[in-house]
Amino acid sequence: MWKCIVLALGAIAVAANGAEKWLQVELVDQGPVRGRLDPDGGLYRFYNIPYATAPTGRDKFKAPLPAPKWTEPFDAKDRNIRCPQGNVFEPEDCLVANVYVPDTTDKNLPVVVSIHGGAYQIGYGTNRVYRNFVRDNKLIMVTFNYRLAVHGFLCLGTEDVPGNAGLKDQVAALRWVNKNIANFGGNPQDVTLSACSAGGGSADMLTLSSITKGLFQRAIIGSGVSTGAVGVQIDPIENAKTYAKLLNFNDVDNMESLEEFYRTASFETLTSQSQHITNNEDVAILFSPCVEKDVGQERVITDAPMTVIKTGNYTKIPLLYGFANMEGLMRLPFYSEWKDKMNEKFSDFLPAELHFESETVKEEVAQQVKQFYFGDKPVGDETILTYIDFFTDVLFGYPMLSQLSARVESLGDTIYLYEYEFVEEKTPSILDTNVKGSGHCDQTRVIGDQLNASPEFTEMANIVRQYFVNFIKTGNPTPPGSGFGTWTPANAKRTPHMLLGNVRQLREDILTTEDGKDRGAFWDGIYAKYYRGPVLIAADPVPGGTVSLAISKCVLFIVLLITLMFNM
Repeated sequence: MWKCIVLALGAIAVAANGAEKWLQVELVDQGPVRGRLDPDGGLYRFYNIPYATAPTGRDKFKAPLPAPKWTEPFDAKDRNIRCPQGNVFEPEDCLVANVYVPDTTDKNLPVVVSIHGGAYQIGYGTNRVYRNFVRDNKLIMVTFNYRLAVHGFLCLGTEDVPGNAGLKDQVAALRWVNKNIANFGGNPQDVTLSACSAGGGSADMLTLSSITKGLFQRAIIGSGVSTGAVGVQIDPIENAKTYAKLLNFNDVDNMESLEEFYRTASFETLTSQSQHITNNEDVAILFSPCVEKDVGQERVITDAPMTVIKTGNYTKIPLLYGFANMEGLMRLPFYSEWKDKMNEKFSDFLPAELHFESETVKEEVAQQVKQFYFGDKPVGDETILTYIDFFTDVLFGYPMLSQLSARVESLGDTIYLYEYEFVEEKTPSILDTNVKGSGHCDQTRVIGDQLNASPEFTEMANIVRQYFVNFIKTGNPTPPGSGFGTWTPANAKRTPHMLLGNVRQLREDILTTEDGKDRGAFWDGIYAKYYRGPVLIAADPVPGGTVSLAISKCVLFIVLLITLMFNM
């Protein structure tokens, strides 16, 4: 039996065949696609729909190509498609989206587009489940894959390797949503980005891009922003050279040869040293978004993110910013190895976006930072909580707060700020302390489905989730009539913020030491003196490398010789 329902621009057909029920949607410029009713009811799931085509071979670093077309209904079942990552082979043509649609005939539903995290190196669109979030709140959720690591973020500033392939995939996904979501019952003018970690950094970067204007109306950004060495490559050419050397390619100063190496290298070669891309002492990530050189192609980011913010060259939208109170827990696996290194040469752990005129100055600043955090005590078991605080600040805390201040000062952005510190009774204490804390992106658990959730988590999650849903639907986590009181947007001094934990309350101070010192203000002083933005790729033509340089010198010599001859 068939029953046809016309929704917006596309026809949606619902069919029942025994225990299976599915929904058919017509995609613009592609063809029909079928999704299945969730076994528990309440929503339809569409998996692995191609939203673009990843270029391959020598063109693998270029912008995505148009999505494929078909005439027969595309069966949107879960094929477990992921983009190449780590040392596990995955298909290169991996640009697929997943759409979760509530079982309703309502139109113009709010849309949430979630960008997965994973340090720009790992992850995929279906790594979290959002069935209850969609079912309970009558909104549409879209997730997707994008190219990762060297495949997604190698940046040479050439026509064939312009950079930010992964970000351009994200833009393609947002354009696909804008074109097609009405046919699923969603409102293309009511889209919220939601992301954490590298997803948060990506979402933040997209809010600063001129090519994304109108593709989303608000953003929830957790534990990651576009500034700092985690969010943007400080020197993409040097990063490309560094990684090439790890792959045993040494002709790195010849840019033509370097580009050819990357374009022709196999998947196995390019991923063989992926363990060196992240977890660097200076918090830098080798392959992350970059500031793109103008090579005559569409660019996502044309200038340093902080420059874009301070010049006001972006579209202002409501933002929900936040991070966990112990983001630095993600550096505990390196504690045994790093504590002695930090005592011997703390300067190696200063953020990569800081630049010093000499090693002497760098060492002086390093001692200043070490003294501020650790005092006269060594980095060790007695100061393990301070170790966590330090990495909380340099990884995500300070970059997010400094960017918040810059946005408010520039365009008066409306930014709701939170610090997430919820812990359960079963949460283990940190090493030999009695202290517990929330780690990197723990706040995302409140949106995704949780198996065997404790009553205390469920109670807290329901409240925090409602803040998020309110923001998604209104741009305000506590709109009039919500029953939550008022969550005031943060000012340029980074106050107030909402504490989201076992208690929920507005607070003034954020990132403070045990004795009340302002960690953010401390870093303000350091960054005011030593911050450098990303190195912009030289405007001179890259192809040819040292050969081009030799030719240029030869041409210059000939010009000078002719000039001398005519003036004799």
